[in-house]
Amino acid sequence: MSNTLNLGTDGNWATKKNSLLAYNSENGNYKPLPFNFERAGSATRVNKEGLIEVVGNNEPRIDFTDNSEGALLLEPTRSNKVSTSNDFNGSGWNVSNLTATANQVISPDGTLNASKLLMTGDGSLRNQSEASFNDGYAYSIFVKKGNSRYVTIRSAFFTQSFNCGFDLDTLTAETNGKIEDYGNDWYRLSITKNISGDNDRSGFFYLYLPNSLGSQTSVSGNYAYFYGGQIEDGSYPTSIIPTSGSIGTRDAESSSQTVPDGVIGQTEGVLYVSIDRKLSSNGGQIIELNNGIDAIAIQFGLSNTLQCYVYVGASFPVLMNYIINADGIYNIAFAYKQNDFVLYVNGVQINSDTSGNVPSLNNVKLVASANTLIKEAKLYNTRLSNSELAALTSN
Repeated sequence: MSNTLNLGTDGNWATKKNSLLAYNSENGNYKPLPFNFERAGSATRVNKEGLIEVVGNNEPRIDFTDNSEGALLLEPTRSNKVSTSNDFNGSGWNVSNLTATANQVISPDGTLNASKLLMTGDGSLRNQSEASFNDGYAYSIFVKKGNSRYVTIRSAFFTQSFNCGFDLDTLTAETNGKIEDYGNDWYRLSITKNISGDNDRSGFFYLYLPNSLGSQTSVSGNYAYFYGGQIEDGSYPTSIIPTSGSIGTRDAESSSQTVPDGVIGQTEGVLYVSIDRKLSSNGGQIIELNNGIDAIAIQFGLSNTLQCYVYVGASFPVLMNYIINADGIYNIAFAYKQNDFVLYVNGVQINSDTSGNVPSLNNVKLVASANTLIKEAKLYNTRLSNSELAALTSN
């Protein structure tokens, strides 16, 4: 196999401000291939110790959530509409029949800044600044169990209101809800909703500590610990955006490189990526070879559709689709050669095409994608055999 570019192989990540390092390993001769990296402003990640931390301007994020080898985290522009994400007595919140006491336990960022919410009656924690949305919303908050087994989150819209119950013993959620483990008994609870076509595009979010799944009746004496509330305009939650008095925004990220001759196969090759996919209905590219006009790319379209395509002269001579219908690891190889294209996913041939041209390309680009972590990326400057593609994507 003529492997011309490796990124993140076997957990080998090298980063610094404005740069992400890949390498060429042909013939055992390792050559650096640095990528430019851009993101205006800071962002958060989960570090090797399993703690949420802030990284600086233009610094790539290698995220270790559920992954000891790390994965490249690239996200689009998002804003947290909660103005005080970790101050539950602050301007972004309204408390009713509960007491919010700050700095009670160690939070997912490793410091003593998580709050205890104790119900003093049938009340709730509410986001009081009415948020507005375009086509969907994602609400998330970190919770550590106290004596309350259940948490209910309610989104209150005129035509799209619903309750979502979470069971902190069985770690299950009702429809539109999700629980993610952040270690040390901390879980990120989230709800998402597509409101495309709905005229009502603003609403409130409520949190209850009841004694049954999905109930809106909080019980006096029930308590739990909370950290990092976030409301986003989008169909899935992204990494936490801390706020302390106003809406906070994390800018989009991108990474690219104009590669030396021979790295990209100009007549044939393979574009490979291993991803940790978190489902969403949004589309977005993952990796692309291009020359500023023409391109070969792997991306997600709407409704979790994996798309691999060749784009030449404002047309798509090759377009292959595959529905990704579950969270998890996907190893994807898109092989290209004149009139010879094939897509493999996790060791299985998904599709093929025997008609299409290969454009001349000179650039590799990684793009802020739809809720996806890049575990590894590779390029080959030859079209591997089908058995090699099956072996490559089976690892």
